[in-house]
Amino acid sequence: MPRRSIERPPPLGLTSTDAGPEVAVLARHATAVEVCLSTPDGERRIPLRRNAHGIWWDLVPELVPGTRYGFRVHGPWSPDEGHRHNPAKLLLDPYARAVDGEVTWGPEVYGHVVGENGWTDPDTPDDRDSATHVPRSVVVDHDGFDWGQDARPDVPWTEMVLYEAHVRGLTMRHPGIPEEIRGTYAALGHPALLEHLTSLGVTSLELLPIQAFTSEPALVGRGLVNYWGYNSLGYFAPHAGYAAATDPQGVVDEAKGAVRALHEAGIEVILDVVYNHTAEQSVRDGPTLSFRGLDNRTYYRLDDRGRDIDVTGCGNTLDLRDPQVARMVLDSLRHWVQDFHVDGFRFDLAPALARGRDDAYDREHAFHVALEADPVLSRVKLVAEPWDVGVHGWRTGQFPAVFAEWNDRFRDATRTFWLADVGRRLHGQPGHGVRELATRVAGSADLFARDGRGPIASVNLVTAHDGFTLADLTAYEHKHNHANGEDNRDGHGDNRSWNHGVEGPDADPEVLRHRRRSIRNLLGTLLLSPGVPMLVAGDELGRTQQGNNNAYCQDSGLTWVDWELAEWQRALLADTTQLLALRRELALLRGPEFARFDAVPGRTRLRWFDEHGEVMTEERWNDPHRCTITVVHDTLHQDDRAAVALLLHAGTGRTTTRLPDLDGVEGWEVRFASGTGSPAGSEVGAGAEVEVGATTLTVLTARVGAGRPADG
Repeated sequence: MPRRSIERPPPLGLTSTDAGPEVAVLARHATAVEVCLSTPDGERRIPLRRNAHGIWWDLVPELVPGTRYGFRVHGPWSPDEGHRHNPAKLLLDPYARAVDGEVTWGPEVYGHVVGENGWTDPDTPDDRDSATHVPRSVVVDHDGFDWGQDARPDVPWTEMVLYEAHVRGLTMRHPGIPEEIRGTYAALGHPALLEHLTSLGVTSLELLPIQAFTSEPALVGRGLVNYWGYNSLGYFAPHAGYAAATDPQGVVDEAKGAVRALHEAGIEVILDVVYNHTAEQSVRDGPTLSFRGLDNRTYYRLDDRGRDIDVTGCGNTLDLRDPQVARMVLDSLRHWVQDFHVDGFRFDLAPALARGRDDAYDREHAFHVALEADPVLSRVKLVAEPWDVGVHGWRTGQFPAVFAEWNDRFRDATRTFWLADVGRRLHGQPGHGVRELATRVAGSADLFARDGRGPIASVNLVTAHDGFTLADLTAYEHKHNHANGEDNRDGHGDNRSWNHGVEGPDADPEVLRHRRRSIRNLLGTLLLSPGVPMLVAGDELGRTQQGNNNAYCQDSGLTWVDWELAEWQRALLADTTQLLALRRELALLRGPEFARFDAVPGRTRLRWFDEHGEVMTEERWNDPHRCTITVVHDTLHQDDRAAVALLLHAGTGRTTTRLPDLDGVEGWEVRFASGTGSPAGSEVGAGAEVEVGATTLTVLTARVGAGRPADG
């Protein structure tokens, strides 16, 4: 164990030294800090005697594994200056490795929750958030877990298939998982679930937040919960509610066991992390649980009157301009990589983490620089959600090269082409043509070519946890969020969906047939485009949320994946599996570099053809009525000749399309068809005409002949 100088602050949190356990906490504006140990008789308070650079610390021999503790902080109560110290409030350690208990609200708090004005922090301190309402930080052993021969799968970006899932939602109804562990970390490592993921073709499991979180007072007052988990309570502790284990040490070990089991199956673990705001919300709407009571002015972005600057829509914004706050986030990320062996992170509302002194997004923000320079974090996968709700918050394509990014332009273009525009045409209105979709299917070079980034910087998605499920995109044109208790005001209004003529569930076989074909069109476009595809758990099974496009507060069968499948759902699963197998087979579709439109030896070429088999002209690109196009990826060496064609037809009726006649290609084999026309396995001659049904996607691979090499 290291020797410690008493003149310099130790690392924040709890550290083992040769002299015993040492605890340190940031409280820059405090006048005194006490560590409070839970005892059978109540609470024992121990003053921290050392203070330098805003960090308070001391040796506390009692902080051994199993000990529950918190902090009480003395200092100024001056809200206009951003100070909200109140020793009546027990505070969680921001660096706590485990959390015991839940945030609970006494009757006096419920009065504020359900009253007209919501929760309001007083102008003078009181004890409404007394110790009985706050969980305890817990000391745990992080060195005793047996990782065995654990090794990171280290999946190349070009081979990644992301699968966004919720711990409970994914496993609560799986019949192959023992009932006593459903909805837990243990369920993630169960062979029944691993078999589904591996047989489907998933390489990387992206988990909605598993860092400790709590429900907002307003939700609790309505009898609901924060199901998604975007309400962080602590950044170093796994959420205890997702564990079958009931003791804090068991929670930590169970979460690690899930990662180990997933790694053994060859699956990476990516964590969705929420460093943009905390569960304390604004001073008007939320409680004081940790950061606000320790050092409100340091941890949060505040205006000149001490009020929260909120670019997250959640009441507060962590201030990563401060080196100590940025240090906490970096320490947390390294903790999950080194202690939990996770393989990467998806950053919720990522621009909020990199807003500079003027509150504008700064691509060269110190936090970005630190990530890129960090010897641990620069070697894991980093994915940005490239928008927040602040001024100029949309930043897709503008993050530095260390990040991949969720591509909302891909989502919107794909939905528009296959759904919204089809509905418009049925009503005699023009659509948006094919240019935008073609740009996205080509890898979104307009967004990601900067600084040598390739298509793998684009995480392509059609759905995500927020919004309609894939099946609901084809069954609803309007959100149906009344169960959330907000009079259907919450959730997106711009869904670019199409209900195929009937809103909601419908028993008419013809409507259902069209909807299911549309699902396959969306899946095929997603899974066979350059970039990193992201599936949402249950979309491969036709999961529905009954039109709720903001089910953040629904922990029920509405949001849990239903594994009891009808025949059409089993067929959809088989088609999704087939599409992912095609993606693995056809390397032309997933290269690390953008395909060229001209002939360059050694590079994939990408060309676009109209329904006559002719190269697209500028006039055709600009035609808003155009709804049929063929994209061809091919190689240019005769000894390695290959070509793949995707025929996309979003017209409302059947059509005949001539396939392009390429040098060195004798004919084509249909590998996938979302609808009627040329069935999978059929062969078509070079330059031949093929008939395709309304709104269909067809995938063909070339039969290579002995002709001359393609010359462009």
